[in-house]
Amino acid sequence: MYFEIVGGIEDVETIAVGGRIKEIMRLRRQFGLGRWRKLKGVAMVRLNDGSVRRAEVHWYEAHGIGKKKLKIKRFLD
Repeated sequence: MYFEIVGGIEDVETIAVGGRIKEIMRLRRQFGLGRWRKLKGVAMVRLNDGSVRRAEVHWYEAHGIGKKKLKIKRFLD
């Protein structure tokens, strides 16, 4: 599903770090070495049809690499 973050991400929490991430080997192979973290937060997202909804989003992030693999886990409205 294509979506775009509108504004900022709030209530950011770390879910897992380093070896506790199931997909750590794929992340390192695809994007490079780094201190990978899996995070979650709440954001307003614009969907394909133009509607804007509040959603819980999850993503991976490493210092110097940035946010990768953003995905919507559930809608909150």
